[in-house]
Amino acid sequence: MSVTVLVGAQFGDEGKGKIVDYLASDMDMVVRFQGGDNAGHTVVNEKGVFKLHLVPCGIFKDGCKALANTGMVINPDELLKELSEISSQNVDTGNMFISSRAVILMPYHIELDSLGEKTGISIGTTKRGIGYAYADRSRRTALRFEDLLDLDYCRTRIAKIMGGINAELRAKGGKTFTEEEIYDKCVFWAEKLASRIVEPVSFVNNAINKNENILFEGQLGAMKDIDLGIYPYVTSSNPVAAYAAVSSGFPISKIDEIVGVMKAFTSAVGDGPFPTEMEGAEADGFRGDGKNVDDEFGARTGRARRLGWLDLPIIKFAATINGFTKIAVCKIDKLDTYNEIKICVGYKLNGKEIDYMPTSRDLYKVEPIYRTMKGWKTDTTKIRRYEDLPDEVKDYISLIETYVGVKVGYIGVGPAREDIIVR
Repeated sequence: MSVTVLVGAQFGDEGKGKIVDYLASDMDMVVRFQGGDNAGHTVVNEKGVFKLHLVPCGIFKDGCKALANTGMVINPDELLKELSEISSQNVDTGNMFISSRAVILMPYHIELDSLGEKTGISIGTTKRGIGYAYADRSRRTALRFEDLLDLDYCRTRIAKIMGGINAELRAKGGKTFTEEEIYDKCVFWAEKLASRIVEPVSFVNNAINKNENILFEGQLGAMKDIDLGIYPYVTSSNPVAAYAAVSSGFPISKIDEIVGVMKAFTSAVGDGPFPTEMEGAEADGFRGDGKNVDDEFGARTGRARRLGWLDLPIIKFAATINGFTKIAVCKIDKLDTYNEIKICVGYKLNGKEIDYMPTSRDLYKVEPIYRTMKGWKTDTTKIRRYEDLPDEVKDYISLIETYVGVKVGYIGVGPAREDIIVR
C-alpha cells in the first residue's frame, strides 16, 4: 500500500497531468483534492490527447477509481461535458465518483466572477466562478453534492440563499437568477450524477485500510496557494500536499511520498510577480506556435503563458512547504536549442541577498541572481535512460538537486506518457 501526493512546485502548468498519468498505472485510486475547472491537466497516452479540468487523470487506467473529492468546487455542467468528451474517445468513465461534500459551482458564481474582474480588483482569473464558489463555502451558503440526493431540502436551501445572491448580482449590474431555474438545474444534475456521489471520508479511508495504492493530485502550484502563494494573485484553495489529507479526512501520517512537479523553466498565467520573466523573442524557444500539445498556451484558457528562466528559490520554497520526497522535472527538451541557459539561484532585495520567500509586493522588487550554464544543443526527446543524457543535462539536474535538497526521480522529455526518464 502507498499513499502518494503529487503537487505543482511553481505557478501551475508544470506537467502534472503527464506525471499523474504515468504513475496511475500502479494505482487503485486517483483523487483530485482541490480546485475546479479553472485549470487543466494535459494527458497524452495511447487513448488520445485529453485536457482534463475536473476528472482525475486516473480515469484512463482500467479498474482505477477516480474521485473528485471534498476540497473541490465542481461545475456539474462542465463535469458532464468532460465525461462525455472522454467517453467519446472510448474511455470507460464508470469508475468516476464525486464527493458528497464537494461544493456545487453554480451559474451565478460564474456571473459574479465575471463582474468582479470588471468592477473589482482584477487578478487575471479565468472567470470560471471558482473564487465565488469557495467564498460561498466559507460563508456557508454553498450547496454541496449531497444536496442533490434530497431535492426537497435542496429547494429549501435555494429559497434561503437566492435573495442574497440576487442582491449582490443587482448591486454589481449583473444578471439575476430565479429560484426555479436554479432548482431545475439541480434536478437535472441529480438525474445525471446521483449514482456517482459517494460519502468521501469512508470511501478514501476504506481504500487506505485495504492497502490500496492511492494517488492524490493537486491543481495549480505552490505559488498559487491561497495562504502561502503570491497573494492576492492566487487561487482560492490550497494546492499543497497537506491539504490532500485535510480535505479527504485521513491522517497526514498516512502519506508515504510527496512528488513535486516542476518545469525545467518557469511559466505563469494571470497577473502577479514573476522575477525571472523573459521579454519578447527570448522566450520563443520555450513557447512554440500553438500547434503542438505541449506548447506554452493555457490548457483551460488558451492564453499564451508568461515564460521565464528556472527560478530555484521558488522550487526550494515549494519543497519546504510541501515536504517533497521526490521531484519530477518536465519539459527538459524545451531547453535543447539554447546555447546558454540561465538559472536563478537567489534574490537580492534592496541590494541585499535574502534567504526567504518575500511578500508579493517585494517579489516585484527583487533582483534575480543568475548562474549561466552551457546548453547541450542535443535532441533529448528520444532518450529514455539517465545515463544517456548529455553531461550538461546531468549538470542541470544536479544543480536542482543540490539547491533544493531533493532527488529528481522523473525527467520529462516530451508530452506523451512514454516520454519520460525514470531514475
